[in-house]
Amino acid sequence: MNLQINGNDTEVPSNIENAANLLTHLKLENKIVIVEVNGAIIEKGKHGEAPIMDGDKVEIVHFVGGG
Repeated sequence: MNLQINGNDTEVPSNIENAANLLTHLKLENKIVIVEVNGAIIEKGKHGEAPIMDGDKVEIVHFVGGG
């Protein structure tokens, strides 16, 4: 399946069905992230319900601490 993730064309396995699966695939499931799919922000509690389909545009922002 082809997605556009943060502006980059990215091939992901076809078994990725939702935002939660995508975050796990990208090893971001334990990070604080904001996920947007096709212009709609997905609330954290709904990542498992938010479908991901071939051709979707996904933006993922994760926070990095520092000092």
